[in-house]
Amino acid sequence: MNLDHIDRRLLAELQRDSTRSQRELADLTGLSQNACWRRLQALKKSGIIDRYTAVVNRHRLGLSMTVFMMLKAGQYTALWHDHLCNIVSRTPEVVDFYRVGGSYDYCLKLVTQDMASFDATYRQITEHIELKDVVTHFVMETLEEQRPLPVKGK
Repeated sequence: MNLDHIDRRLLAELQRDSTRSQRELADLTGLSQNACWRRLQALKKSGIIDRYTAVVNRHRLGLSMTVFMMLKAGQYTALWHDHLCNIVSRTPEVVDFYRVGGSYDYCLKLVTQDMASFDATYRQITEHIELKDVVTHFVMETLEEQRPLPVKGK
């Protein structure tokens, strides 16, 4: 799907506040409400809009610890990879999960209450999968988080 400046503006506005009504979005983009609705439907159908969600303040939930875990596979196989993905998918403290290049094979972002809850999560992950190395990085201060995706034109 080719995005024009209006599609990009809609995406930027939705990332700022997805609770905006179609009327508000139409006004912000200079579209009629019907034209705005059609564009939103096209963005959903194309998969560019994946879902709508709420950004929750993790500190208000008592989730003050953020940790990045870097994992290095022991002997990588498709079965091993599937097993790791299964473990991670059943671990709600893992909020982001990436296969990466470089010195490590995977990067996990975890959000937990405190060191004890992190340790329990760490053990849940590492006790059930063979790993060559695990390095953890504890976040001292969050400077920016969950920033909107850039939707500038080409």
